Amino acid sequence: MPSPVLDTPALSSVDPAAPILLFDSGVGGLTVLGELRKVLPQAPVIYAADMAGLPYGTKTEAQVTARVAGLLGRMTERFAPRLVCIACNTASTIALGMVREVLEVPVVGTVPAIKPAAAMTRSGVIGLLGTQATIRQAYVDRLEQEFAGDKRLLRYGGPGLVEAAEAKLRGEPVDPAAIARAAEALRAMPGCEDIDTVVLACTHFPLLEEELAQAFGPGVRFVHGAEGIARRIAQLTDGQDFARQIPDRALFTGPGEFPGAYGAALARYGLPEGGRF
Repeated sequence: MPSPVLDTPALSSVDPAAPILLFDSGVGGLTVLGELRKVLPQAPVIYAADMAGLPYGTKTEAQVTARVAGLLGRMTERFAPRLVCIACNTASTIALGMVREVLEVPVVGTVPAIKPAAAMTRSGVIGLLGTQATIRQAYVDRLEQEFAGDKRLLRYGGPGLVEAAEAKLRGEPVDPAAIARAAEALRAMPGCEDIDTVVLACTHFPLLEEELAQAFGPGVRFVHGAEGIARRIAQLTDGQDFARQIPDRALFTGPGEFPGAYGAALARYGLPEGGRF
């Protein structure tokens, strides 16, 4: 089920070779790319991972806003995308307004999938796993009031989950302590015994759904927004022509050789090319 998606109207005419720019603090946005491939396999894509800024969840709102707006401003000028997707809950709930002020292309953001979770739950008790920055945002408060006002929403900012997801994409072991902490923290909250739905409010977290499902046990369902984001991008680009003139690629900030250990995972998502931005 889709999460609420933030967007602007599509352009009426674009260069067929103009890419869709997917942006995240790391590799979590690949979960969105996987769904996008299903609905727009012909669309050229640039995937941008701000590894130098990872993780966003421990930064202040001012730091996230300045960093995201600055990076996307430069990337939009350089690559002339037809649409930008901020495939990051933290960046979207904090910086989307500023990004829309500095960019002149359609922008799609994503926020926690509270609305579909409220429709799914039978017990009325929903867990929400996000970053520390995401769970404290007023936007999340508004989503809860609008869509889950008659439910109980238990929030937890899961330390170590982003790093665990990144490790999994590199082919490294997932830290079981990070998974256990997340499940135990929600299970320790008042009313926790009735949790039957958990919102994965970070695009990294669906990469850990198997591990989280084992930790939470049977009877708990998980919901995130990747499918809905992909559908919204398809709607905004409906009727546009696509022409992939160069291979899709992944771009990274930060030190080190990229794609490096991420190469195999990126190739699975159709990103054989890598580099820096």
